[in-house]
This record gives sequence, structure tokens and C-alpha cells, in this order.
Amino acid sequence: MRLQDLLLFSLKTLTSHPVRSLLIMLAMALGVAAVIILTALGDGARQYVVNAFSSIGTNLIIVLPGRAETAGSFPGAVMGQTPRDLTLEDAHWVGRLPQVRRYAPLNVGVAELSAAGKLREVTLMGTTAEIFPIRHMQLAQGKFLAHTGENSAQIVLGARIAQEFFPDGNAVGQRMRLSDRRFLVTGVMAMQGESMGFNSDELVIIPIQHAQTLLNTTSLFRLLVETRHHDEIESTREAIRQTLIRRHDGEDDVTVIAHDAVLATFDRILRALTLGVAGIAVISLAVAGILVMNVMLVSVSQRTAEIGLLKAIGTPAVIIRHIFLAEAIWLSLTGALAGFILGQAGSWILRLVYPVLPAWPPLWANFAGIAVAVLTGVLAGLLPAIRAARLDPVKALGKR
Repeated sequence: MRLQDLLLFSLKTLTSHPVRSLLIMLAMALGVAAVIILTALGDGARQYVVNAFSSIGTNLIIVLPGRAETAGSFPGAVMGQTPRDLTLEDAHWVGRLPQVRRYAPLNVGVAELSAAGKLREVTLMGTTAEIFPIRHMQLAQGKFLAHTGENSAQIVLGARIAQEFFPDGNAVGQRMRLSDRRFLVTGVMAMQGESMGFNSDELVIIPIQHAQTLLNTTSLFRLLVETRHHDEIESTREAIRQTLIRRHDGEDDVTVIAHDAVLATFDRILRALTLGVAGIAVISLAVAGILVMNVMLVSVSQRTAEIGLLKAIGTPAVIIRHIFLAEAIWLSLTGALAGFILGQAGSWILRLVYPVLPAWPPLWANFAGIAVAVLTGVLAGLLPAIRAARLDPVKALGKR
């Protein structure tokens, strides 16, 4: 029997039982779609985190008060309660290191902002002008902390804050009250949205000295350091640690984190998560394969007379085996292609519902889903095909 005849014969057999064939193909399709959609979701989450971290800055080192190895977290850092304060003087000493291009001390807190008869609670950040190039933040209007006025009472508003208080767009030059202090608006940030759960459009920035006075603390929340060259990150990290050890009387009481190391850790975790959910989805393909095998075994029982007739007219056992294998391949391949289309549609819906999530299925997942489905179908069709080929033609005809 020619290959073309074999394929047509097996296809005709499948179309003669449309409901059964459709259910098997649906099981395969759902398995493949699950693989594609879940890997798209996992890889999209990984890309989102990578992009968000990349937007924070490059060649970046983060210094935190307290030791992560012993404290486990830094719950008191926001309130200025740390095992050993990380101070502005510490930041100035770090800034003198030759490998450091720029640095920005940070304090973060909450205060009431009022102006033009309006009052609301805002998140404030105390820092220096270096935060803008380090964090890749842009000013839409004005400026912040000219070198001649680093201690002046200036305030920069997030885009949404500025729109809320000054809808006419004339925020620069206005006076605002933050808590019990008055500030001059010298700049408005460009609209940037949310990054890593941090919305700069809802933020106000003031000089670090004023922030520490408002928050009643001398300890920094964080210190961001940008190195001159990317290949100097590790050496700079160690230099910062040694500098602060000397300043803190020999105590190793700060945590110095390389931005790349954090990003690489998240990347590894999310890649493993993507593979994990893909593995769970593959289980559904195995279940579909078992369904194929069960249905094909039932088909062998139902088609005993047909098989006997084929063998009686001289059809070799290998051809009968190939007929059943061809049916399994038709079912699994058609189901896999339908699953591919469903998976792409599901990924598109994810991107539509969550625009910030780049839920594009990886290329390997598309091929792997189809390949596993076909392989599962072929393996599931082997046992029924072998059983059909071994039937005795006389006994098979006797069961007509």
C-alpha cells in the first residue's frame, strides 16, 4: 500500500467516527494550548521583571543598612531603626571612591502635601539631583537642586501630582506645604508610570536634608551607587563594603548588592518557574495520550472483523500496524495544530488584558508543545497497532 493510500484510508476511518475523533483532538489541543499559554505567562513575567529592573539603572550598586544574612530583612530601615545607621557622611565617603561615577542617598516616607486649597497624602523621596541620571528619570519642566542650592527648600512633583494640584500646567514657581514646611516647586517629572511597584507619577522629591528633618531620622533608607564601568561592579562593591567597615569601627553591618546579581537571580527563578508550569502542562498531554491509546484499543476491538478481512486478502501485518499508527498521527497532529492556534489566541488575550505583560510564547514552547503532542500520540498508538497486527485472521473473521 502506498503512503498516500495509507494516509487517505486512515483519514477516512477517522472521519467516519467524527465525535470520537473530535474529542481526542480536543484533548490534544487543550494540552498543547496549556503548554503555550503557561510558558507565555511565565516568560512574560520574566521579561517584565527584567525590563523593570533594567529601567532602574545600569552599573548600579545598592547599599542597605543592616546585614541581610543575619537580619533577613530590613523592616526598620524605613523608620530609621537599623542595627547601625547608614548616614549621609557614609554616602559622601563612598562617593569619593575612584570607581564611583555618581551616587544618590535616599530617604522615603509619607507626608501631607497641600496647596491651592487642596490636601492629600503623598510619598516623598529625599535625595540629590544625581537620582535622575542614576534612575533614568526625566524632568518635563524645570530643574532640581542646582549645585548652588543643594540645601534649599525645593520640591519636584510627579506628573500626576502636578496635574492634580495645578491642572493649568503652571506648577513651576508655585509654593506648596509639605507637612509643616514650605517648598518651592522647581520641577515636574515626565510621565513614567509604574516600575517594580514604584509609581514615580505619584511621588514628590525633596532634598535629602529636608527629608531627614521631616522624617526625624539621620539614617538613610538606601544608597544608590553607579560605577564608571560595568566590569568594575564587583571590585566597587567590595571597595564600598570595606570603606563602610572602616567607618563603622570594623563592623560589617551593611548589605551591598550588585544590581546585576539581583537581576540574574530573578531571571533564574522565573526561568525555572516557566519550565515548571510547562512541565505541569505537559502532564495534560500525557493524559491526552492515554485517551488516544484507550480509544484506539477500543477501536481495535470494534474493528476486529475489518482487520480480519484485510489480513484474509493478504494485507501484511506491518501495513495494518501502519494504518493504526497513521490514525494516531492524524489525531495527535491535528490536535497539536489546533492547540497551537488556541495557544496563540490565548497568549494574545493575555497581552490584551495585561498590556504591561509581554506574554509572547517562547519559540521553544511552540515547537515543544507540538512535538510532545505528536510523540505522545505515536507512542499511545503503538500498543493498539501491535495488537491489531497480531490478530488471527480466521478468528477475527469469525467474530463478524
